[in-house]
Amino acid sequence: MKIGFIGLGNVGGKLANSLLRNKFDLTVRDVEKNLTNDFKNKGAKVSNSAKELAEQTDLIITCLPSPEICAEVMESDDGVINGLSKNKIWLEMSTTDESEVKRLGKLVMDKKAIPMDGPVSGGCHRAATGNIAIFVGGERNSFEKILPILRVMGRKILHTGQLGTASILKVITNYLASVHLAALGEAWTVAKKSNLDLVKTYKGIAVSSGNSFVHETESQVILNGSYNINFTMGLVVKDTTFFDHLATKLNVPLEISPFIVKIFKDGQKKYGPRAWSSMIVKRMEELNNTNFRAEGFPSELIDKEPEEKGYEI
Repeated sequence: MKIGFIGLGNVGGKLANSLLRNKFDLTVRDVEKNLTNDFKNKGAKVSNSAKELAEQTDLIITCLPSPEICAEVMESDDGVINGLSKNKIWLEMSTTDESEVKRLGKLVMDKKAIPMDGPVSGGCHRAATGNIAIFVGGERNSFEKILPILRVMGRKILHTGQLGTASILKVITNYLASVHLAALGEAWTVAKKSNLDLVKTYKGIAVSSGNSFVHETESQVILNGSYNINFTMGLVVKDTTFFDHLATKLNVPLEISPFIVKIFKDGQKKYGPRAWSSMIVKRMEELNNTNFRAEGFPSELIDKEPEEKGYEI
């Protein structure tokens, strides 16, 4: 199966590199020429347009920063949809709105092609090693057809059901991660003001009922001071807003979510949309005239688990 990959950013570039590392026939496309040139030098082909990429490949993967950009890549005159034909598969790996992936999915089906959504979760460091988790929505037969490809991009792979279900689950998990991150800012403040040893506090939280994936990962770069989690404040605002809007559409009254959106919008205003999302704890550091520095933590996360073939869970 020939694979086309559009969007070689923080996550997409790592996923595409896993495909190239595992010797798949890969064609790439990105607006940043330095990114496509890097892939070309490593053996990938480069398309001049999204339409050309779709014409030349069997599986077209998009991993883009916003629904607006994805819509442009899909629907423009030289976009993916105009390059689709019968039985080609479009896999949307961006974090996006369920209604948008269904809207674009209808246009894909009009071309007798197959739409699927496949967002990832688990951090950029795991995307780099092919050990990230992947949620996939869409028809089961198509899921099984692309499973060998998913197994090199991710480790734990979940078929969530029909098109759009993966995007809903991804938004839920990103919302929970954002809640945990905001709570960590307050937790670290209280720990520091109580004169606790922050290294021992990190270890204590990690073995307690208060532990979370966010603590195990993001607390490390917070304590280091780099905050470099390879995920931006603007993306958190996008994802938490998705969750809030989804609840509104479902007529689900929420209590915590509106506060989380407000907190991260304030963080985006203070530090900018390109600031690392873990910098949200700086609001607490600045408010309390302190910092959460501790020795022995890395400036960037590296997945030390060996790369291995993924499997369906």
